[in-house]
Amino acid sequence: MIQAWLSRYGRRRRLIAATLAAIAVISAYFAIRPTPPASVLVATRDLPPGPLAPADLHPTPLNHPPDGALRTITAATGRFLTSPMRKGEPLTDARLLTSYRLPPGMVATPVRISDPEAVSLMTPGSTIDVLAAWEESHPARSIAEDVTVITIPPRTGRSSDNHGALLVLATTPTQATELAAAQASARLSITIDPTAK
Repeated sequence: MIQAWLSRYGRRRRLIAATLAAIAVISAYFAIRPTPPASVLVATRDLPPGPLAPADLHPTPLNHPPDGALRTITAATGRFLTSPMRKGEPLTDARLLTSYRLPPGMVATPVRISDPEAVSLMTPGSTIDVLAAWEESHPARSIAEDVTVITIPPRTGRSSDNHGALLVLATTPTQATELAAAQASARLSITIDPTAK
Protein backbone atom coordinates (compact mmCIF):
# COMPACT_ATOMS: atom_id res chain seq x y z
CA MET A 1 0.00 0.00 0.00
CA ILE A 2 2.82 2.36 0.90
CA GLN A 3 4.59 1.41 -2.30
CA ALA A 4 1.47 2.21 -4.38
CA TRP A 5 1.15 5.60 -2.65
CA LEU A 6 4.81 6.39 -3.29
CA SER A 7 4.34 5.44 -6.94
CA ARG A 8 1.33 7.73 -7.33
CA TYR A 9 3.15 10.52 -5.47
CA GLY A 10 6.18 10.16 -7.75
CA ARG A 11 4.00 10.39 -10.87
CA ARG A 12 2.29 13.49 -9.47
CA ARG A 13 5.62 15.09 -8.71
CA ARG A 14 6.83 14.43 -12.25
CA LEU A 15 3.56 15.84 -13.66
CA ILE A 16 3.82 18.96 -11.48
CA ALA A 17 7.50 19.40 -12.43
CA ALA A 18 6.68 19.04 -16.12
CA THR A 19 3.83 21.54 -15.80
CA LEU A 20 6.06 24.06 -14.01
CA ALA A 21 8.78 23.60 -16.63
CA ALA A 22 6.25 24.22 -19.41
CA ILE A 23 5.03 27.37 -17.67
CA ALA A 24 8.62 28.58 -17.29
CA VAL A 25 9.33 28.00 -21.00
CA ILE A 26 6.13 29.83 -22.04
CA SER A 27 6.89 32.72 -19.68
CA ALA A 28 10.43 33.01 -21.02
CA TYR A 29 9.11 33.05 -24.60
CA PHE A 30 6.70 35.90 -23.88
CA ALA A 31 9.42 37.78 -21.99
CA ILE A 32 12.00 37.64 -24.78
CA ARG A 33 9.87 37.57 -27.92
CA PRO A 34 10.32 40.70 -30.06
CA THR A 35 7.69 43.42 -29.86
CA PRO A 36 5.68 43.59 -33.10
CA PRO A 37 6.80 46.63 -35.15
CA ALA A 38 4.52 49.66 -34.98
CA SER A 39 2.86 50.81 -38.20
CA VAL A 40 3.68 54.46 -39.01
CA LEU A 41 3.19 56.70 -42.03
CA VAL A 42 6.08 57.14 -44.44
CA ALA A 43 6.37 59.18 -47.65
CA THR A 44 5.46 57.29 -50.82
CA ARG A 45 7.74 59.60 -52.84
CA ASP A 46 9.92 62.67 -52.31
CA LEU A 47 7.51 65.31 -50.98
CA PRO A 48 7.80 69.10 -51.19
CA PRO A 49 6.40 71.37 -48.47
CA GLY A 50 2.65 71.80 -48.77
CA PRO A 51 -0.70 70.16 -47.98
CA LEU A 52 -0.64 66.37 -47.62
CA ALA A 53 -2.90 64.10 -49.67
CA PRO A 54 -3.75 60.45 -48.88
CA ALA A 55 -1.60 59.25 -51.82
CA ASP A 56 1.48 61.01 -50.35
CA LEU A 57 1.81 58.57 -47.45
CA HIS A 58 1.38 54.89 -46.67
CA PRO A 59 1.60 52.85 -43.44
CA THR A 60 4.76 50.80 -42.93
CA PRO A 61 5.85 48.63 -39.96
CA LEU A 62 8.84 50.17 -38.19
CA ASN A 63 10.71 48.58 -35.27
CA HIS A 64 11.84 51.83 -33.67
CA PRO A 65 9.50 54.64 -34.80
CA PRO A 66 10.57 58.20 -33.94
CA ASP A 67 8.70 60.14 -31.27
CA GLY A 68 5.59 61.84 -32.63
CA ALA A 69 5.29 59.55 -35.67
CA LEU A 70 1.82 59.71 -37.24
CA ARG A 71 0.05 56.37 -37.64
CA THR A 72 -3.15 56.97 -39.63
CA ILE A 73 -3.83 58.56 -43.02
CA THR A 74 -6.75 60.55 -41.61
CA ALA A 75 -4.44 62.15 -39.02
CA ALA A 76 -2.20 63.50 -41.80
CA THR A 77 -4.50 64.27 -44.74
CA GLY A 78 -4.94 67.98 -45.37
CA ARG A 79 -2.27 69.02 -42.90
CA PHE A 80 0.65 71.19 -44.04
CA LEU A 81 4.17 69.83 -44.39
CA THR A 82 6.70 72.53 -43.50
CA SER A 83 9.83 71.03 -45.10
CA PRO A 84 10.70 68.45 -47.79
CA MET A 85 10.54 64.71 -47.02
CA ARG A 86 12.43 61.89 -48.70
CA LYS A 87 10.67 58.77 -49.99
CA GLY A 88 10.34 56.24 -47.13
CA GLU A 89 10.92 58.84 -44.39
CA PRO A 90 8.51 58.61 -41.40
CA LEU A 91 6.18 61.57 -40.89
CA THR A 92 6.32 63.13 -37.41
CA ASP A 93 4.24 65.88 -35.86
CA ALA A 94 7.31 68.16 -35.84
CA ARG A 95 7.12 68.33 -39.66
CA LEU A 96 3.60 69.82 -39.62
CA LEU A 97 2.83 73.53 -39.56
CA THR A 98 0.35 73.08 -36.69
CA SER A 99 3.18 71.60 -34.60
CA TYR A 100 5.82 74.22 -35.43
CA ARG A 101 7.10 75.60 -32.14
CA LEU A 102 7.32 79.38 -32.43
CA PRO A 103 9.39 81.21 -29.83
CA PRO A 104 7.31 83.06 -27.21
CA GLY A 105 5.83 86.28 -28.60
CA MET A 106 6.26 85.24 -32.25
CA VAL A 107 3.56 84.61 -34.87
CA ALA A 108 3.50 82.81 -38.24
CA THR A 109 3.17 85.43 -40.99
CA PRO A 110 2.50 84.66 -44.69
CA VAL A 111 4.38 87.05 -46.99
CA ARG A 112 4.41 87.26 -50.79
CA ILE A 113 7.83 88.11 -52.24
CA SER A 114 7.88 89.74 -55.67
CA ASP A 115 10.73 87.69 -57.15
CA PRO A 116 9.97 83.93 -57.09
CA GLU A 117 13.55 83.14 -58.18
CA ALA A 118 14.85 84.75 -54.98
CA VAL A 119 12.50 82.58 -52.94
CA SER A 120 13.88 79.46 -54.67
CA LEU A 121 17.26 80.22 -53.03
CA MET A 122 15.81 79.71 -49.56
CA THR A 123 14.91 76.70 -47.45
CA PRO A 124 12.93 76.43 -44.20
CA GLY A 125 15.16 77.72 -41.44
CA SER A 126 16.78 80.45 -43.56
CA THR A 127 17.23 83.83 -41.88
CA ILE A 128 16.27 86.82 -44.03
CA ASP A 129 15.52 90.53 -44.03
CA VAL A 130 12.39 91.71 -45.86
CA LEU A 131 12.59 94.98 -47.82
CA ALA A 132 9.72 97.06 -49.21
CA ALA A 133 9.91 99.38 -52.22
CA TRP A 134 6.94 101.68 -52.88
CA GLU A 135 8.26 103.74 -55.81
CA GLU A 136 11.33 103.58 -58.01
CA SER A 137 12.35 107.05 -56.87
CA HIS A 138 12.48 105.98 -53.23
CA PRO A 139 15.05 103.52 -51.86
CA ALA A 140 13.80 100.24 -50.48
CA ARG A 141 13.34 100.16 -46.72
CA SER A 142 13.88 97.20 -44.39
CA ILE A 143 10.64 96.36 -42.60
CA ALA A 144 11.50 93.02 -40.97
CA GLU A 145 15.01 91.96 -39.98
CA ASP A 146 16.46 88.59 -38.93
CA VAL A 147 13.21 86.68 -39.46
CA THR A 148 13.16 82.91 -39.93
CA VAL A 149 11.50 81.11 -42.82
CA ILE A 150 9.08 78.51 -41.40
CA THR A 151 7.98 77.03 -44.71
CA ILE A 152 7.73 77.75 -48.42
CA PRO A 153 4.34 76.63 -49.79
CA PRO A 154 4.50 75.08 -53.26
CA ARG A 155 3.32 77.29 -56.08
CA THR A 156 -0.02 76.25 -57.57
CA GLY A 157 -1.17 76.31 -61.17
CA ARG A 158 -2.88 79.64 -60.50
CA SER A 159 0.42 81.26 -59.51
CA SER A 160 2.41 83.34 -61.97
CA ASP A 161 5.64 85.29 -61.84
CA ASN A 162 3.56 88.48 -61.60
CA HIS A 163 2.22 87.34 -58.24
CA GLY A 164 5.59 86.41 -56.75
CA ALA A 165 6.04 83.54 -54.31
CA LEU A 166 4.66 82.93 -50.85
CA LEU A 167 6.64 82.26 -47.67
CA VAL A 168 5.60 81.81 -44.05
CA LEU A 169 7.86 83.66 -41.61
CA ALA A 170 8.27 83.66 -37.85
CA THR A 171 7.87 87.33 -36.88
CA THR A 172 6.93 89.53 -33.97
CA PRO A 173 3.37 90.95 -34.03
CA THR A 174 4.86 94.37 -34.86
CA GLN A 175 6.76 92.95 -37.82
CA ALA A 176 3.59 91.16 -38.97
CA THR A 177 1.71 94.47 -38.94
CA GLU A 178 4.47 96.20 -40.91
CA LEU A 179 4.55 93.39 -43.46
CA ALA A 180 0.78 93.38 -43.91
CA ALA A 181 0.74 97.14 -44.50
CA ALA A 182 3.66 96.97 -46.94
CA GLN A 183 2.15 94.14 -48.99
CA ALA A 184 -0.90 96.27 -49.75
CA SER A 185 1.05 98.82 -51.79
CA ALA A 186 4.73 97.87 -52.08
CA ARG A 187 6.87 95.25 -53.74
CA LEU A 188 8.65 93.02 -51.22
CA SER A 189 12.13 91.63 -51.70
CA ILE A 190 14.60 89.83 -49.45
CA THR A 191 18.21 89.63 -48.41
CA ILE A 192 19.55 86.31 -47.10
CA ASP A 193 21.96 85.94 -44.20
CA PRO A 194 24.17 82.95 -45.16
CA THR A 195 25.92 82.90 -41.75
CA ALA A 196 22.76 82.53 -39.64
CA LYS A 197 22.22 79.19 -37.93
